[in-house]
Order: sequence, then C-alpha cells, then structure tokens
Amino acid sequence: MHARWLAEHLLVLGEVHVFTTCALDYTTWENVYPAGDSQLAGVHIHRFPVDRPRNWSRARRETGRLLTREHTLFDEIAWIREQGPYSTPLLQAIQHAYPHFDYFIFFTYLYATTFFGLPLVSDKAILVPTAHDDRFLSLPAFRPLFHLPRAIVYNTYSEKQLVNATTHNENVRQLIAGIGINVPETASAARFRQKYRIEGDFLLYVGRIHESKNVPELLAYFRRFRQTHPEPLKLVLAGKSHLPLPADPEILHLGFIPEQDKFDALQAATLLVLPSLFESLSMVVLEAWLMETSVLVNGHCAVLKSQCRRSNGGLYYTSYEEFAAALKLLLIDAQLRHILGQQGRRFVRERYQWETIIGKYRALFADLA
Repeated sequence: MHARWLAEHLLVLGEVHVFTTCALDYTTWENVYPAGDSQLAGVHIHRFPVDRPRNWSRARRETGRLLTREHTLFDEIAWIREQGPYSTPLLQAIQHAYPHFDYFIFFTYLYATTFFGLPLVSDKAILVPTAHDDRFLSLPAFRPLFHLPRAIVYNTYSEKQLVNATTHNENVRQLIAGIGINVPETASAARFRQKYRIEGDFLLYVGRIHESKNVPELLAYFRRFRQTHPEPLKLVLAGKSHLPLPADPEILHLGFIPEQDKFDALQAATLLVLPSLFESLSMVVLEAWLMETSVLVNGHCAVLKSQCRRSNGGLYYTSYEEFAAALKLLLIDAQLRHILGQQGRRFVRERYQWETIIGKYRALFADLA
C-alpha cells in the first residue's frame, strides 16, 4: 500500500511505472495476476511471473536453520533467492529499462526483487528499506545493499538510526520522508457498528493476523485481561488470518475489509491495539490518529514506542502487567482517550501530509540530478 500510494502521488513529478510480479500471497508467491502491462490510477504497471512458488513450511524451516546454525555468505544469498519472489523476467526487464528511466525506487530491502534488482541499476537507485530491528538486517549479505543506492529514504528517525548502526552506511545520501495518509471524505462509527453488529467498547487490530505480527500474544493478553475484568469488552480483528483463532465470543474476526470499513472501524473503536514487535512505520496507527482514536502499542518495538512518545497519541507496554494497567486506564478515562486521539491527529497532520512527502522527493530528485 505504501508503494502504491507513493507511485500514484509521484505522478505530479513525472511518468511513473511499476515493475512487479504476478504474486499476491507472500507465503507462496504463486502467480495470480496475469503477466503483462496495465494501468491503474495513471500508473503504468508491468507484471512478471515468479519463476516458481515456495513452500511456506519448508521456507520457515530453512530460515530457522539459517538463523541458528553456522553458514556461509553463499548460503545467505541462496536463501534470499529461495525466499523470493524471484522472477527472472522481472530482473531482465529492470536491466533493459535502465536507459529509459531517471530513477528506480526499490521498496523493502528484504526480498529478492530488491536484493537482485537494485545492483543492476544502482547508480539510479533509491532504496526505501522499511527496515526494523530483526535478525535479517544484520546478515552480512544485506550489508552491501545499503551502500549501493544513490539515496536511501527512511520512514522514521528510529529506522535511520538502526540501519546506520547496523550497516555503517552513513556516507550514502539519506533522508526521512515517511508517507502521506489517504483518508476517505467521511467515516462513520455508527455505520460500522450497524454493518458488523458490534456494540459497546472494543479493541481493534488491523493487519495480517500472523505470528510474525505477534498476534498470538495479543490474543493471550486479551483473554487473560478478560478473566479479571468482567466489564463488556471485545477484540475485533480485521485482516486475513494465518492462525487458528480461539472460539471465544468476545473475539470477532471480520476478515479482510474494504478501506471505507477500515476507517469506519477506526472511528468506532475504543482504541487501536498493535502488538507488533517489528515495524518501520505503522500506517494504521497514523490512520487511527487521523480518526482521533488513541492507540496501545508494543513498547518493545522502537518505532511504535517513538511514535507514541513523540505524538503523545497513545500508550505502550512491555509486559502483560503494563498491558493490563494501560488498557484499564484507557477504558476508564474517556477524556484521556479523547486528548490522546487529538494529539495524535495533530502529529500526523504536521508530518504526514502528501504535499510534504512529495516535496521531499522533489528536492531529492533535483539534488541527484
């Protein structure tokens, strides 16, 4: 979504093309979209088939072995290729497109499209790494990637600090831009409650329901909290689930919902909760603040903790006891929730407007030229 929104807004600066694969599901990289050219919102899209899908269970085992056993640099490169999505036609297209484009913006450092594609056009490349504090960032194979591009654009200052400390790439031109947030003209809490038949206080989680997002801990914390706090409270999960969810009437899974419904839900929610340990910038937190909804986030994630502290838009926790205490405080004090939500909205409007973001890219392009 970040890449798509940026591509659409960069149209004010020039012609924009997207080179991507035919895959939809990151666990398999199975080719779903048809290969070929199309247009969406004024952006030219070129899709290329993935060489072969991956087996998620086997991929997880291989990742575990890589992170826990001694291995070589060649093992890491082979692992990156197997993790994918690896598309020979895509890499060939990037190479052939080199003379026809001024800049190539690569999103997310971790996957094969960036690892093998960026070096082909490095003197025209800009990297948006979306890096966070996990064990992959420190793998030696990735270190040169952060020294190759003409510039690196970070989402937050915390991300820049992390990458600099890990890869020692301070000599590369760098800036912090982040992203603007697209908000519908109207949002309606009543419409959401009526459509999904939800009454009373509820916590909202939006995103992939996956162990990599630390959702199992959120489920355990919520159920434990409910055992000692009998007041009515629901946990509403919006997003595709990759986990077996407990048969609990207070835990509601809505599946993947439309954008309008998401903003209606953010406005209706008592608060947004985000248990993730690894984020480079949480778009849904920014969206919640624009709806003046306060947030409760995992304090072990440096970016989320920093967002809350800089904005005064929410609270964070680092243990169940802190989770329970913060949640109880927010549920009891509606005025506090309102103030935090207002401060969060002010923070987003000051820093994450598209005019500001595109202005930073315009200045970067001018400097590089």
